[in-house]
Amino acid sequence: MSAAFLLDASALLAAMMGEEGTEAVEAKLTEAQIGAVNASEVVAKLTDKGFSGETAQELFEALLLPVVDFDAATAMRAGQLRPSTRMKGLSLGDRACLAQAEVSGCPVLTADRAWAGLDLGVDVQVIR
Repeated sequence: MSAAFLLDASALLAAMMGEEGTEAVEAKLTEAQIGAVNASEVVAKLTDKGFSGETAQELFEALLLPVVDFDAATAMRAGQLRPSTRMKGLSLGDRACLAQAEVSGCPVLTADRAWAGLDLGVDVQVIR
């Protein structure tokens, strides 16, 4: 499955919550996909905000966003990114998204400003 953009959980959550950067995400939503790790992260963050697990899943599924599997090769690449992203404090979810963007060759939208200074050969577009 290919799309023009990969969404980081932070970007999708910003749009779902109507935060700064919503317009940038909404403009790309019909051309976007999200990795399975980041989809899980979105549902988890929605439950942190008080939504039931069922409701969080329904909200996510209503977006009809294609979800890309997190396969073994991408998992290995995400692990390899740890040394070059550790100083910026990137999480496993962040590295999973960057690895999937690298593998797919498509730009990634994120709300995480720490990604802006990374030089990983991935086109990172910060939404705010």
